[in-house]
Amino acid sequence: MAGNNLFSTPPWGDGYAKYRLGLNPIHEENWFNQPISREVFEHKFNLLNNNYSEVIAATEDSFRAQQILAKHIPTQKCDYPDPIADTSLLVPDDLCLIEATGKQRMLAASVCSPSYWNVQNKIGKSLYDVHAPVKSLNEKIGANIGRFIERAPLLQPFERENWLIHADTKRLHLAEESKIVGNPGEWFVRSERETICKIHDDYSLFTIRVNFAPLREIHDYDAAKAGMLKSLSTMDKDEINYFGGAKKVKTLIEYLDS
Repeated sequence: MAGNNLFSTPPWGDGYAKYRLGLNPIHEENWFNQPISREVFEHKFNLLNNNYSEVIAATEDSFRAQQILAKHIPTQKCDYPDPIADTSLLVPDDLCLIEATGKQRMLAASVCSPSYWNVQNKIGKSLYDVHAPVKSLNEKIGANIGRFIERAPLLQPFERENWLIHADTKRLHLAEESKIVGNPGEWFVRSERETICKIHDDYSLFTIRVNFAPLREIHDYDAAKAGMLKSLSTMDKDEINYFGGAKKVKTLIEYLDS
């Protein structure tokens, strides 16, 4: 789990700056800066061998992009139909290859820790369509995201943080939780370290690394709690739906405000 560091510098910040890219450059050596843990390896391995089509997807024209990715994260194995599956077992992150220009389609992906989405519903779609469930995001920064990816310098990774609240620490959430119940003090903040890097003039790699921290620990961090309250209280309809619904958001606000 992520532990207390999450609340010291929370991904929601002060809760005001919501629609911004928030991408910061990092050194290439810090891009994949953690080895894959046994827990995450076994999680991925079991899904690849038992639920392959739920977590791996690729377009027919993605093989070149996958080959280029394999040069950056070398693997000697070829156990699966799609090279990105073998590559994904070497790092703790989920991997998504997208076009760096044009429609910026998602070409190939290994997503074993999704939060309320299914890679099969996203593969082959443009970046704009991938983000369609949060309409306000596309309206406010969708064009900026596309321009950033197209103009990004080659082999310069950038990172940002995303976050959600889950009732458990399960990594695989293909759909929204139908009914989140219980005491929010037993729920978890799910943080997602996201990176984007143009690995070739034609292709960019988007990664997601998931960590968890008990929500109850936020009470020891006044600034983090105030920022989360502000963020939750100012969500628009699309954000609320993406986050898990009005009842869930209301329950969280009441918990944090108590």
